[in-house]
Amino acid sequence: MLAFASRSKALVKRAPAAARWASSAASKDQFKILVVGGGSAGLTVANQLYKRFKSAGKALNEGDIAILDAAEYHYYQPGWTLVGAGLKQKEETRRNLDTLIPSHLAHIPENVKTFEPKSNSVTTASGRKIGYENLVVATGLQTNWSSIPGLEKALADPSSGVSSIYSYNTADKVWRDIDALRSGKAIFTQPAGVIKCAGAPQKIMWMAWDRYQRTGRGDTISVDFYTGTPSIFSVKKYADALNELRIQRGVGGYFNHNLVSVNPDAHRATFKTPDGTVDVEYTLLHVSPPMGPLEVMKDQPIVDQAGWVSVDQATLRHTNSEFGNVWALGDCSSLPTSKTAAAITGQAPVLTENLFSVVDTGKIANAAYDGYTSCPLLTGYGQLMLAEFKYGLEPKESFANILGDQAIPRAAYYYLKKDLFPWAYWNHMIKGNWFGSSGFIRPSFGQ
Repeated sequence: MLAFASRSKALVKRAPAAARWASSAASKDQFKILVVGGGSAGLTVANQLYKRFKSAGKALNEGDIAILDAAEYHYYQPGWTLVGAGLKQKEETRRNLDTLIPSHLAHIPENVKTFEPKSNSVTTASGRKIGYENLVVATGLQTNWSSIPGLEKALADPSSGVSSIYSYNTADKVWRDIDALRSGKAIFTQPAGVIKCAGAPQKIMWMAWDRYQRTGRGDTISVDFYTGTPSIFSVKKYADALNELRIQRGVGGYFNHNLVSVNPDAHRATFKTPDGTVDVEYTLLHVSPPMGPLEVMKDQPIVDQAGWVSVDQATLRHTNSEFGNVWALGDCSSLPTSKTAAAITGQAPVLTENLFSVVDTGKIANAAYDGYTSCPLLTGYGQLMLAEFKYGLEPKESFANILGDQAIPRAAYYYLKKDLFPWAYWNHMIKGNWFGSSGFIRPSFGQ
């Protein structure tokens, strides 16, 4: 999810009748369910909640569920790797948020400023107080570009050789830099700590490596991976396969090397290691920046010490029993799993079922999230390693029995990432009709 704090108000034309209804619904100061955030998690769960109540014959009225978000645009961020690899145009990854919110949901084009769970309300940046019966927090996380001195200057310079797939504004610069390089040293970085899709920093590296091999530049360009983490991937099965691939391809691996500054004038990057700091020259530098909770979330009563919304890792309900009507999912949550769009497909049905059950019966349902997440690891053009796993970093694969071992890069998995997943996202997931590994079938959770 994009940094929630950076979103701006949507200005989209509506039909007159729809505009009048939307204005009326959005002007209410009390909602049955208030969803804070209109990213992948917010849109998905809001639509699933509405449909779950309706399927049980207990349909909510139009406007009983509201999405609070001042964004002008909604982004399909997994597509930015495809943009960086020259496979998509960045415009394909962006749509006006207002056009993605159906008429039965209210849209409040504001951002949250404070949470007041004891009074079942939030206050927006404009000072408006909004009440709720149930609150779903899906605000995402923020990308901390400024925490690396020199990075923002380098990204703004078209000729710096520095780029990143982690923003809409810079994803296309990645492809221009990769395609333009004829010789030298290409460095790809990954920070220590929590980031969105921890496999993405090396996905774009593998695509660049393959591009250079296919265009006869493999002998004149060296490719190195500098990561602040101790291994190339967190799940051993896939880490072993990726490291073997790295060695076979002659890609340098520098572990526990965390990028701390960039000098675009000298084309030097500084990394912190357990033994001190090292300066490295580069010709091309792809940076995956540090990330963390939104500034607005810090010190809020619903977050833990790190700034994540504290929820039970199975039910997605707040860990504080006093806040039993507060729920969270996606990147803003404390769930101990990788922060990916795929994880949301596992989380949203669980949250939906549990929230519905609490409203309907006063009791939590049997729905439990097992930590499922997925990282489609592009390893080159026409090949992809499909990492799927759950809590405990244990593989939980969906296609192995049909298509073969998911630690082996395959063309079938590549086209899932390139074509099927974007189609499913825009047409079904954010509309509440796609449940990840369950496809179009809503999980029953044994009920």
